[in-house]
Amino acid sequence: MNINKQLIYNACLENRKSIAENAKSAMDDIQQQANEYGPPKDRYDSFRAQLLRKRDLFAEQYQNALNDIDVLKKIKPESVSLKVEFGSLFRTGKQWMFIAIGIGKITIDKIDIFVISPAVPVFKAMDGKKAGEYYIFNGKQFGIDEIL
Repeated sequence: MNINKQLIYNACLENRKSIAENAKSAMDDIQQQANEYGPPKDRYDSFRAQLLRKRDLFAEQYQNALNDIDVLKKIKPESVSLKVEFGSLFRTGKQWMFIAIGIGKITIDKIDIFVISPAVPVFKAMDGKKAGEYYIFNGKQFGIDEIL
């Protein structure tokens, strides 16, 4: 299997779009429930307050997913990186990594790719390294085998 950066990028984008759609749908459903329930029955009406708290949590998830989509749109998947940087896809040992947003592990064609944010500590250790170079993280040495 040949690793394809565009395919990985699309999977990340679809992941965040799905999360945004699900959060928006849940947020709208809960708002509808609150509207159907009507105004607070008394000042200690915990049911309505609980619904509105849930709605606000889904609104936060929705906004976070939209923010992630905006970050992803800054990546040019057709570009080739010469060093580890935002938007690069690279292999270290048997592990593939894509520097984008914090998604974690995704699997494409039975290959695991770890999608990480530039804000995580491991990125600080590998930032700017080129193929053939090494970085040290948690006292262990890792090599950058190839960068796409």
